[in-house]
Amino acid sequence: MQLRLDALEAHLAKGLAGLYVVYGDEHLLAQEASDRIRATARAAGFTDRSVFTVERGFDWSSLLGASQSMSLFGDKQLVELRIPSGKPGKEGADALKALAAAVNPDVLTMITLPRLDSATQKAAWFAALSDAGVALKIDPVERAQLPNWVGQRLAAQGQRVAAGEEGRRALAFIAERVEGNLLAAHQEIQKLGLLYPAGSLSFDQIQDAVLNVARYDVFKLNEAMLAGDVGRLSRMLDGLRGEGEAAVLVLWAVVEEVRTLLRIKRGVAAGKPLAMLVRENRVWGPRERLIGPALSRVTEAALEKGLALAAKLDRQVKGLSGGTPGNHRNDPPPDPWNGLFELAMMVASPAKSAPVKPPVRPGPAAPVRRPV
Repeated sequence: MQLRLDALEAHLAKGLAGLYVVYGDEHLLAQEASDRIRATARAAGFTDRSVFTVERGFDWSSLLGASQSMSLFGDKQLVELRIPSGKPGKEGADALKALAAAVNPDVLTMITLPRLDSATQKAAWFAALSDAGVALKIDPVERAQLPNWVGQRLAAQGQRVAAGEEGRRALAFIAERVEGNLLAAHQEIQKLGLLYPAGSLSFDQIQDAVLNVARYDVFKLNEAMLAGDVGRLSRMLDGLRGEGEAAVLVLWAVVEEVRTLLRIKRGVAAGKPLAMLVRENRVWGPRERLIGPALSRVTEAALEKGLALAAKLDRQVKGLSGGTPGNHRNDPPPDPWNGLFELAMMVASPAKSAPVKPPVRPGPAAPVRRPV
C-alpha cells in the first residue's frame, strides 16, 4: 500500500502494519517519519531492535534469520534495514521478496531507501514490499511550498508570523535564507522557539535570529531561470560561486536547459503537441510547470544567441580563451560568472538580458579546468 506522508499519523493511530518502506532523499522528513514509526512500535511492545545496513558483501541470510527469530527475552522486535544505494542486487532482491512473503506478528520490519527512479519502483522486489506492507514516499518540499511549510512548523511550536504582508515577507525571508536545506530550516525554526515565547513573531525578530544557511543546488538554478525569478537567480549564482562550485558545471546545467527549450520551441513550431515534447525531453517535476511560461517568454532567436554565447563561455571556463579587454560586442564578459548570469538572463528575462549588469558580488577567481 502506498501512503502519503501527511496520512502517516492517521494510519498509525489505527494500528501498525507489519512492514514499512520509507524512501526519498528529504532526510529530515524521512528521519521524522521513521522516528514516528519507531515510537509507535515501542508503545506497541516492539522493544527489541536490530539494525542492518546493506554494504558490499552483506549477508542477506542474517536479515532473514532475524526476521523469523524470537528475542531471547520474548520481546517483540523491530528489524531495520537500510539500503543507502537503493540497489539490493539480485541476491538482495530475492531476499526482499522472501521477506515480504514471510509473516511474523512478533517482528515489525522497516526498510529505508533513498529516492527511487520509476524503473526501480516497478521492480518485483519493491512491488512485493509495497503489496505486503506500507510504502511511504518522502517527497521534497518545493521552493514555492517552503513558506507555508515554515508557517506550519512555527504553528506546531505555538508561534506564528504577523498577519498580512509583514507575515508573508517574514516567511519568504526564512525560505530564502535556507533554500534547499530543510534540516537548516528546521533548526532555525527551533531556534525561534527558544529565543521567543509563543505568539506572534515580528519580521525584525525573525531577521535578527535567522542565519543565511542556504545550500545552493546547481540544478535548482534552472528552476529560477525558467520561472523568470531574477532575484533568486542572482542569489543562487552568487551562492554557487561563494561555495566554490565549478563554473564549468554551472555552464553545463544552464546550457542543457537552453538546448531543451530550443528543441521544444522548434517542435511546437513544427506542430507537435507540447505535452509530447515535454515527455520526449524528460522535463519533469517543477520544470514541467515552468516550461510553458518560459517558452512564451523567450524567442528562438534569443535561444540561438544564448548557445552562441555558451560556446564562447565554454572555452573561457576551460582556460582556452578569456574575455577580450577590448570589450567587443559579441565577446563574453572577462569574468565567466558574469557571463553565466548574462546567459541565464536570456531565458529568465530576455528583454533585459543585454543591458542588465550582473549583480554577482566580487569573489575569488572561478576554478579553471585546463585540457589534459
